[in-house]
Amino acid sequence: MDGVTILDKLNYLPTSPGVYIYKNKNGKVIYVGKALNLKNRVKSYFQTNRHHDAKTTALVRNIYDLEYIVTDTEAEALILEDTLIKKYKPKYNVMLRDDKTYPFIKITNEEYPRIFSTRRVVRDGSKYFGPYADVKSMKRLIKLVRSIFKLRSCKLKLTEESIKLGKFRVCLDYQIKKCDGPCEGLIAKEKYIENVKNAISLINGKTSIIEKDLLAKMESCVEELNFEQAAYYRNQYFLLKDYTEHQKIVTTELIDRDVFGFAKEGEYSCVLVLNVREGKLVGRRHFILKNKLNANDADILQAGLEKFYLDSEFIPEEILLPMQLQEEKFLSDYIKSKKSAPIDIIVPKIGEKKKIVNLANENAKFQLQEYILAVMKKDAELPKRIFEFQKELQLKTPPRIIECFDNSHIQGSDYVSSLVVFKDGKPWKRGYRKFKIKTVNQNDDYAAMREAIYRRYRRLLDENGELPNLIIIDGGKGQLHEAESVLKELEILDKVDVIGIAKRLEEIFKLDLKESIALPRSSTTLQLIQQIRDEAHRFAVSYHRKLREKRTITTELLKIKGVGAKVAKKLLNAFGSVAAISGKSPEELKAVVGDKLAQNIYEYFHSNQA
Repeated sequence: MDGVTILDKLNYLPTSPGVYIYKNKNGKVIYVGKALNLKNRVKSYFQTNRHHDAKTTALVRNIYDLEYIVTDTEAEALILEDTLIKKYKPKYNVMLRDDKTYPFIKITNEEYPRIFSTRRVVRDGSKYFGPYADVKSMKRLIKLVRSIFKLRSCKLKLTEESIKLGKFRVCLDYQIKKCDGPCEGLIAKEKYIENVKNAISLINGKTSIIEKDLLAKMESCVEELNFEQAAYYRNQYFLLKDYTEHQKIVTTELIDRDVFGFAKEGEYSCVLVLNVREGKLVGRRHFILKNKLNANDADILQAGLEKFYLDSEFIPEEILLPMQLQEEKFLSDYIKSKKSAPIDIIVPKIGEKKKIVNLANENAKFQLQEYILAVMKKDAELPKRIFEFQKELQLKTPPRIIECFDNSHIQGSDYVSSLVVFKDGKPWKRGYRKFKIKTVNQNDDYAAMREAIYRRYRRLLDENGELPNLIIIDGGKGQLHEAESVLKELEILDKVDVIGIAKRLEEIFKLDLKESIALPRSSTTLQLIQQIRDEAHRFAVSYHRKLREKRTITTELLKIKGVGAKVAKKLLNAFGSVAAISGKSPEELKAVVGDKLAQNIYEYFHSNQA
C-alpha cells in the first residue's frame, strides 16, 4: 500500500455518493459496496464499538486495501456497483443464481426492430423481456405479437436508405399477411415503430389499450363496408382476449405492480417476484442463493430487487415488499431515473396487498423447496462408487468433482502440465485445461506442478468458479507438499481434499495421514484413480507432443524456401518426422509437394550435410 494505511485513507474519504472497493492482501477484490455518503459508510466497518453480523466480521478481517469511485447520484452508484460485481465476482457480495437457462424475448435495436426468443443476453441496446420459465407460453406470446403487429422475422439489415434504393423484395410472410413489407417501404417507418411500441406494451401485460384499439379499428372498417379487414381485426381481438383470459386475476384493482416474496430454508434463500399488470398475473421470476456467508434476509432481498430492476425494461406503479429494505434510497433513485411517474414502494401490513405479498412468499417457498428437492435428488443419484471413494480415502465430502494434474517434458524442454476433470466418476472434457509452463527452465517437476496449481486456482477464484471436491497430484509426498503450500497461499486448503499418488499406484498419500493408504487392486476407488491418472498423463503427453512438433516445424521445415505451416504439416503427415523427410529422394518428395518445392527441400537437407 506504499506506506498508506486504510486508516489514513479514511480521513480523506469524500462525503459524496459512490462505490467503495475492498481488497485482500493478494490484491483481489473481495467486496464492492455503494454508499450515499462514502466517508460515513466506509468508517462504519472499522468502528470497534459497532456490532457486525458474521459475514461483515469475516469481511473486515480480510480487508487489506481500499479504493473508491465518486458518483453524481445514488442511481449511478447502483449501476456502477452492479458493473463491478459482475466484473470481479467478489467473495463477500450476495451473488444470486438467476434463471439463465430460461429464454428471453428480444426486440432488437435496429431501425426496423425484430422480435424473437434467445437465451443469450447481449448489451447492444436491444430490449429483453423475461426470462420465461414456461417456454410454450413465451412462444405463444411471440406468435401473438407477430400476428397482431406484423413485425418482421427476416434478418435483412433494413435502413431507410437501403429501402429507398430498392435492395430488397418482400418474402412469403408478406403474401400470407404475416408482415407489412417494410423491406419495400409498404409501411411507413413511424407506423412500424408504433407497432413495436404496442408490441412492448403487450409483452408487458398492458392489453386493455390494445383491445380497445382493435375494436375501434374493426368498427371503423364496418362503417366503411370493408368487411374483410373488419374480420381480420375481429380475429386479432379474439386471439388477444383468449390470451388474456388464461392469465390469473390476483386483484380487482386495475393497477401495475411487482410483488416480491422471500423464503428461507437452511442455507438456501429464494427471492421471487410476481408481475401483476392490470390486476392479472402475467409473469414471475426467481433467484436462488446458497447463503454460505450468513447474509441477512434484508440484504438478500435488496440484491434480488436490484438485480431484477437493473435488467427490467418496465417499471410498474407499485412495488410490494415482504420486509423493509436497508438501502431503499438507491433503488428508488434508480427507478425514478427510469420512470418519471411516481412509484410507491410499500411493505403492507394488512389488507389485500398483504394477501398478495403472502401469495408471493408462498410461491417463493414452493420454488425453494423444488430447488432443494432437485439438489437432494441429484445427490441421491450419485454413483455408489463415489461414496465408496469418500469412505476409503476418508474425504470431507463425496468427490463429485475431481481434478488431476500431471507434468510432461523431455529433459526439461517443452514443459507442460495437464489438468483433467471428472464429474461423478466420468470425464468432463469441457473442463480440461493445459498449461505451458512459463517459470521453469530446468528439470524441476516440483516447480512446474506449483505453477500449474497456482494458475488454475488463482483464476478459478478470480472468476468465482466452483472448486473441486478432490485434487489429485500425480506424484509422491514431495509434490503433494508443493500443492499444499500453494493451496494454503490461496486460502482454499480447508475447502478441498488433496491426495498424491505414487507411480506404482499402490500408495496414496494424504496431508492429514502420516502413513500412505494402500488399496487392494480390486478396489473400485483404486481403479477410478488409475483411470483419472492415465487420462491426465495422456492429455499431458498429447499436448507436449503437439508443442514439440510445432517447435520442430518452426526450427527446421519453415526455414526452407517455399515451405509454410500447411506444407510442413502435409510433409509430416506423409513421412512422420523431420528426420524421415531429410532422408527422402526428390522423387519421393515430389509425390507430396511438387517438383520445385521437392528440389528445394532435398537441397536444403543435403547442402547442410555437406
